[in-house]
Amino acid sequence: MKKIFSSQNSMIIHHMKNLLEVEGISSFIKNENLTVALGELPPTECWVELWILDERKEAEAREIIRKESIAEEQAIQWPWTCPFCGEKIEGQFTDCWQCGETNPDYKR
Repeated sequence: MKKIFSSQNSMIIHHMKNLLEVEGISSFIKNENLTVALGELPPTECWVELWILDERKEAEAREIIRKESIAEEQAIQWPWTCPFCGEKIEGQFTDCWQCGETNPDYKR
């Protein structure tokens, strides 16, 4: 058994576990209910952990997690200013709510 990833966000851990399972890498989650100990233990000791059963799959598992982490980072949308009317738009929107133009940086 080998710990390969930890996060304070259990949804991320479950997502990573699902990705590993799809690739045939058996894994399990530890510390999922340890948040009740926050304040008594250091915060990072209470983070949820993802472990794999077969240590020989460590490199493959880490690569899957690395690629997914990069994809999630790239998916973050930053606020943008409409080049047509100058309206400031929150990053999750692809079109300007003032004039209806599409963000020229948006990739469909």
